[in-house]
Amino acid sequence: MHKELLEDIGEKELIKRLAGFMPKNQVSDDCAYIKAKNKNLLINTDSLVENIHFNDDTISALDVGWKAVACNVSDLISSGCSKIIGVNIGLIVPSKTDWIWIKDLYTGINLALDHFGGLILGGDCSVGKEKVISMTAIGTQGEIKLRRNSCKPKEIILTTGIHGLSKLGLMIKSKTFFDSDIALTQSLINSSLQQFCKPKLKTQFLKKILKARPNKCFKEIGCTDSSDGLFQALLDLATESNCKAIIDYSKVPKHKNWPKGNKWDEYYCFGGEDYELVFSLPRKWADNLLSADKTITEIGFFLEGKASVEFKNCNNKNLCQNKSFSHF
Repeated sequence: MHKELLEDIGEKELIKRLAGFMPKNQVSDDCAYIKAKNKNLLINTDSLVENIHFNDDTISALDVGWKAVACNVSDLISSGCSKIIGVNIGLIVPSKTDWIWIKDLYTGINLALDHFGGLILGGDCSVGKEKVISMTAIGTQGEIKLRRNSCKPKEIILTTGIHGLSKLGLMIKSKTFFDSDIALTQSLINSSLQQFCKPKLKTQFLKKILKARPNKCFKEIGCTDSSDGLFQALLDLATESNCKAIIDYSKVPKHKNWPKGNKWDEYYCFGGEDYELVFSLPRKWADNLLSADKTITEIGFFLEGKASVEFKNCNNKNLCQNKSFSHF
């Protein structure tokens, strides 16, 4: 009898199957939504695993701590969190781990919490063959719910910033060999290393959305973050909302010194860990937001149709055939 291995079925199929053990729509978003008497809560868990998400050659323990918080808080923000309450930490480390590494890790965690909000609430420790930081972040649900399944046909697709930088930062840290015709400017290098080591988040996003809202009857919009790359963010929105995303690749914002070519298109769309927000709004709402915030860019729209992503004005005709990162 043939055994089904995780490397065969992949991460998305695994999550789909695990959803069968949970209430309906529980895995539609990264965050769980919990109704409470006074304040409704958002809860998110992310894990960073040594030699999968980090290693000592590419990133310091201090920055691992920052990123552990950032990847969790980004999911809360992309669900409409109004306040970060705190984090619980599950720590697995080999017994020969240097205490200084642990100290730097938790220093980085506290630096991030000082910046984003919240406290360390507790956690658990255990021994293991590799380092694992599993973090659960808790926040309060804001006035508007941001959900992957709330995009609608004819809505405008927008993004908060530039993608691909964290991928390039990892490549630089990993001493990746670049073709001789590629010259990376210092500005691009600095931006990429910043986004890889200590990513910034869009902490004011909910306030900006609310301020631009043309009508208070709007209570929910489609949104996710680009932690798994721009393409996967678009595909997640299209899949959960059952819409077709049409993206004008010529409008997608890039660093002014981003190299040209098919490989660089792929690094941009499939890199991940940029934690930019990708979302959709009705036209009037989108126009209000675009007028108020020049860092937000209109990149396409949704149509009725089979859940998919289509790029227009893109020289790389095979771009959509690439695969997003999978843990298995």
